[in-house]
Amino acid sequence: GAANARRCIAHAARPEFADLSEADRSKMLQTIETMQMRDSLRMYNSLAERCFNHCVTGFRRKNLDKAEETCVVSCTEKYLKHAARVTLRFQELNEQFTAQQMAAPGPGSN
Repeated sequence: GAANARRCIAHAARPEFADLSEADRSKMLQTIETMQMRDSLRMYNSLAERCFNHCVTGFRRKNLDKAEETCVVSCTEKYLKHAARVTLRFQELNEQFTAQQMAAPGPGSN
């Protein structure tokens, strides 16, 4: 949604994309968006599979029993909290890397 669009725009505005033409920048934005969507779907599928395999113990009825439902909710919350922490840490490291790149002297400068 809007958050992904802001992240993509931020990626496209990065210094390493400054030399790209508008068409190439647009292609890069589309590629980043596609990768982010694929990663989100992969995370969702992994979450569903992991929590289902961990929590669902039988197929005696069409609905989850109370214990299975509680387990799925707990599993989902833990997984999403972990994913959010990993994302924040990655952003921090990415910002540090970008700051280091911008502070580093360019080629040919002494």
